[in-house]
Amino acid sequence: MIELPLDFKNRMKNDLGDEYEAFIEAYSSPPLSGFRVNTLKLTPEELLSIFPYSNGNVPWCDTGFYYDSGFGKHPCHRAGLFYSQEPSAMISAELLNVEEGDVVLDLCAAPGGKSTHLASKLNNTGLLVSNEIVRSRAMILRENIERMGISNCVVTNMSPDEMELEFSEFFDKILVDAPCSGEGMFRKDDEAIRAWSIEHTESCAQRQQLILTSAAKMLRDGGSMVYSTCTFAPVENEENILQFVKMHPEFTIECMEHIYPHSKNGEGHFAARLKKSGEGTRKERKPLLKEADSSLFRSFEKESLNTKLEGSFLLFGENMYLIPKLFGDIKSIKIILPGLHLGEVKKNRFEPSLHLALALKKEDFKVTYTANDKETELYYQGNVVNAEAPNGWGAMLYHKYPIGWFKSVGGQLKNHYPKKFRG
Repeated sequence: MIELPLDFKNRMKNDLGDEYEAFIEAYSSPPLSGFRVNTLKLTPEELLSIFPYSNGNVPWCDTGFYYDSGFGKHPCHRAGLFYSQEPSAMISAELLNVEEGDVVLDLCAAPGGKSTHLASKLNNTGLLVSNEIVRSRAMILRENIERMGISNCVVTNMSPDEMELEFSEFFDKILVDAPCSGEGMFRKDDEAIRAWSIEHTESCAQRQQLILTSAAKMLRDGGSMVYSTCTFAPVENEENILQFVKMHPEFTIECMEHIYPHSKNGEGHFAARLKKSGEGTRKERKPLLKEADSSLFRSFEKESLNTKLEGSFLLFGENMYLIPKLFGDIKSIKIILPGLHLGEVKKNRFEPSLHLALALKKEDFKVTYTANDKETELYYQGNVVNAEAPNGWGAMLYHKYPIGWFKSVGGQLKNHYPKKFRG
């Protein structure tokens, strides 16, 4: 049994009443793990046909499933076909009711579970801005956005008060998965227990109010916002939302959801959906002032792809990106990922990125090779695969899903899987 703080147990006993004993008993059970299917690439049925490790569907998320975890090196994970995510955390993006074409902000986004969920709802339409204030965590967020093959996302590295100056009334929908005391993660995280105190929950609540206030300024009239935490503390949850609405009467509470480990199959989570009054339209941002020369990429695209990509081209050093036009100008924005990373421009030649391969489908490539299990393992280790294919750039496939690039030369598929991910 996990040793829980006495003040925490006393407060939960007061809050839960007759349910308290069942709540405490839940801590004798192991935490639950889950994964969510990346519907940008395939359906749940298609994934389960090649990744048969589901222990059942998550009730509040049609694309979420329970499993025993430990599949980080599985080709399906590395190809971005699913995202490992705590089951309770899936409720936040579901509550936001994102529709194709929306302009959406995930304000506290790392490591990326909720952003990748929102992206699947957008289906590569509209715009997703995923922000993380801590740079090291923003880099992890970027990797997950790229792995999932998301092409309409800009990853930023800003504080909420910096963002509100740049994105006034710009978003249709906002998710605020706020930093919290982490009570809901006690079954999974010993450090959360050691760091806990009543004072900590109160200081978290104060910080959460500031984040919510910034988010409110970035939401257009008539827009929706979901606030979520992984804690049970009323001061961070219901009391916080009631205080926010009192201070911002233009907002109304549409619903609030709790997940407790003794009553639902998940860790602790809270989520509330708020509606901003009015029927205003989004404020547009200034368009990108200058685009990069795209001729080298367009030559590569013509030679190697069956599709033509649309957007605004940016060049940072040798790296070329396709930024969503809805995002507009990047001046004054601290950007970690400005959109789809197309690849690198090197000595008058273009070399495609892993992000580009993972953002495309089999039919988008002129040349592909479907690797068997042994060849897939060799490819991920960085080895050459001996096989015949037309000379030039092509996509290595696991089943029918791209996992990276090769360059075919004389009966060998030269490996272009990034060295930092090999093994």
